[in-house]
Amino acid sequence: MIYSLSLEAALLAVGVLLLVGHLVALFFEKPVQRLLVAFPRSAVSGNILFCLAAIYFGSLVAMTDLGEFTAMRPKFLAVTAIACLLTLRFVQEFLSVRALGMLLLLGAEPLLEAAWMRPESGRLFLVGLVYVWIVGGLFCIGMPYLLRDAITWVTAPGWRWKAAAFGGIAYGLLLLGVRSGI
Repeated sequence: MIYSLSLEAALLAVGVLLLVGHLVALFFEKPVQRLLVAFPRSAVSGNILFCLAAIYFGSLVAMTDLGEFTAMRPKFLAVTAIACLLTLRFVQEFLSVRALGMLLLLGAEPLLEAAWMRPESGRLFLVGLVYVWIVGGLFCIGMPYLLRDAITWVTAPGWRWKAAAFGGIAYGLLLLGVRSGI
């Protein structure tokens, strides 16, 4: 691939993101819930996330060895830019959820690459989480209303929000603990 990420760095990055993100969700419950409820139909977050996904995809096309298709790289980049502009113009329904799904799918590759052919069994905690993200990303792209329903379910009054926050904190700590054992 065009970049290299060590397993230790991947575990650290994902562990810290899980830990910090779920601590913020736990301590700032109401503001985070409001942001999450508004997220699926947010045009601003949809445009930002989709542009990030398009830039990331475009950079992969620009820097990856395409083998026999290398001569077509400029055409692929042009199609990527045109598709990005057309999507921003004509696909506004749940764009933020679809763009999140794209980023989950694109972001899975460097994490799986970091764990590829590593003998440590602790890598499986990262790989398992990444595969859950891949399935979630596919659902976000294909059936984005399910994320809206999941957000509604987890933000309902009761125990669900705290259970999800503590679960994310625990998994973040687990990844950081596995990292220190490698």
